[in-house]
Amino acid sequence: MRGELIGDKVVLGEDAITKLYSTSYYGRPREGRLELSLVEAAYLLGEGKISIIQDEKPLEFKEFFEVTSTLVKNFELKYIVYKDLRGRGYYVQPSVTDFRVYPRGGKPGKTRAIYFVRVVSEREPLPLVDITQYLEIAENVRKRIILAIVDEESDITFYDVKKTSMKGETKFADGKGEGTLLEDRVIVWAPALAKNLHQKGFFGKPLDEKRLQLSLVESAYLMKKKVLRVVDSAGNVIDIKTFTKRAAQIETNFGHKLRVYEALRDNGMVVKTGFKFGSHFRVYEKVESLDKLIHSKYLVHAIQGDHIFLLPELSRAIRLAQSVRKRMIFAYVTDKKVGYIDIGRTKL
Repeated sequence: MRGELIGDKVVLGEDAITKLYSTSYYGRPREGRLELSLVEAAYLLGEGKISIIQDEKPLEFKEFFEVTSTLVKNFELKYIVYKDLRGRGYYVQPSVTDFRVYPRGGKPGKTRAIYFVRVVSEREPLPLVDITQYLEIAENVRKRIILAIVDEESDITFYDVKKTSMKGETKFADGKGEGTLLEDRVIVWAPALAKNLHQKGFFGKPLDEKRLQLSLVESAYLMKKKVLRVVDSAGNVIDIKTFTKRAAQIETNFGHKLRVYEALRDNGMVVKTGFKFGSHFRVYEKVESLDKLIHSKYLVHAIQGDHIFLLPELSRAIRLAQSVRKRMIFAYVTDKKVGYIDIGRTKL
């Protein structure tokens, strides 16, 4: 079967509808002809199932690939992913992301596609805003978003991306008292308050048997809840505005980190530092007792709404989270809300 390269499509005759679309769902029938996307055409040309001409001149695979690479950004990467998916038995069609993929055993027109796949180079920065847009598109048509990351050796890693909510079942104890800001942490001196905050509220870490040390973000949260009054070493009261300003000088990302911490705590989750795992927080859904502290389910990293992911860093974070049996959550802060995106490696 011979097709002609016209613009960003390869157009074949009516017989191709029966031989390519009706049996294997390549292309789109239109006005008695079959239109193939460029990546579909490259795959079929490489498989020897079609030939292609342009201006009445036959195009070999190399020539076609060189032409289409100038028309479509990352064309070679999209071809690699398309070929991989088709080779493993999936029906794949072009979509608003890059591809929509049908479940094994499913067929276009008879089965709903389950994935929208977006192809990205490992060297390509990925803005958070792009991810949230993909998720909105997918949600509207009940699809899952898959990122297909292609590395420099053309290996593909698939990541499942979804919005999530963060809700826990932990209840916190009340109490009021004072703490002293000493450099980058606050010390609660009163034994009763220290015990209450730690054993019933799951805040901080004991300095000794009677005293408790709180992180900056824990202290700011408790100050906002009117649980804790903070003073400096001279006994001068520090208001929350001054405290957060000082904290921001110590931690440049303190503002949005605090927003995320507040959202998680207010939703009944226990939040502890995730420093050992390279993230801001490790998070527990339910804690009944410090003696029965179960494995934390999540690692949460706070980012701003205009964050741009560098894919090697993203890969490291997700790999580490999954190696310790945790889900990697990116909590993004905007003017109106804190949102959560769950990203994990997956197999298709």
